[in-house]
Amino acid sequence: MKFLHTSDWHLGRAFHRVNLLGAQAVFIDHLIETVREREVDAVLVAGDVYDRAVPPLPAVELYDRALHRLADLGVPTVMISGNHDSARRLGVGAGLIDRAGIHLRTDPAGCADPVVLADVHGDVALYGLPYLEPALVKDQFGAEKVSHEAVLGAAMDRIRADLAGRAPGTRSIVLAHAFVVGGQASDSERDITVGGVEAVPASVFDGVDYAALGHLHGSQTIDERVRYSGSPLAYSFSEADHRKTMWLIELGAEGDIVHAERVDTPVPRTLARLRGRLEDLLRDPAHQAHEDAWVEATLTDPVRPDDPMARLAARFPHTLTLAFDPEGRQEETGASYAQRLKGRSDQEIAEDFVAHVRGGGHADEAERAVLQGAFDDVRADDSHRETHR
Repeated sequence: MKFLHTSDWHLGRAFHRVNLLGAQAVFIDHLIETVREREVDAVLVAGDVYDRAVPPLPAVELYDRALHRLADLGVPTVMISGNHDSARRLGVGAGLIDRAGIHLRTDPAGCADPVVLADVHGDVALYGLPYLEPALVKDQFGAEKVSHEAVLGAAMDRIRADLAGRAPGTRSIVLAHAFVVGGQASDSERDITVGGVEAVPASVFDGVDYAALGHLHGSQTIDERVRYSGSPLAYSFSEADHRKTMWLIELGAEGDIVHAERVDTPVPRTLARLRGRLEDLLRDPAHQAHEDAWVEATLTDPVRPDDPMARLAARFPHTLTLAFDPEGRQEETGASYAQRLKGRSDQEIAEDFVAHVRGGGHADEAERAVLQGAFDDVRADDSHRETHR
């Protein structure tokens, strides 16, 4: 049985103020054509269909057209909600849409209720595990603590129990939206840290034949049966070196992966990260290949040049961001505020603030616990408000 694994469409997202809806529509065209040409048996969409909980109307219209076109092909589609989606909004009408072969899995309570497909070798059970907010689902799943690993593990226990009750030889696939140990992140994924615990081990998915993951925007293989498709488009300059693809996975008679192929997605415009003195960037022939790219430029001139953006745009008309990092400044003044914060969690930043206002020393264990509890409460409250709007 042949599956097309994709995720992180982020419909409605812009790239540094550049509207990407046209590029996203081209991707949907490509998706439909790939399903048709490669005779795909089912499409797997592992979360973050939209870029935000309340997406703009044109994004909703594009999503609606995509569902109609997939249904017209007669190819089953299993789709879960991610941390960017409003699970309730995405799941509206799921029961009716299910009849058209579009299976929306947005309610954690239904994670062990699979979509069952069949071929000459028997059944394949597809379990949709939507993004789980630990503070909201801990009690529902009977998890031991408020963490991604605990709630995902508890959900997977339910899936394994359901699978154990099915006919021997039933193959299995789970869709999940999480940060798995070994995955490489980029700047465009929204942090899903809770209490300082963000990554879960790949072993949490033991017992199923394939885990189709979403959340990380780079296509990557954690192991043979656990993979990220990545986003179909680049959403930050940190993805400049990404090859944007979908996974075409063929599941064998015994649940083995007999074929795994990356199918390239259309690139609306390449990305380039340029660094150097302004005059060097404007004259260096090595940059000719980037003249039609979306450009992130970092100028290292000791003195800020006059009118740098206009001068850059004369050669690189699609320059989107401009930063200054004068030569020698790092040694004199240290890292910038943004650089000091990069890669740090909210918890770490808050602990640094405690140390700063105290005039030295680190937050003690009790203070760290108070901060962690406050962040967990805020995230849970935000999710609760979104769920009950």
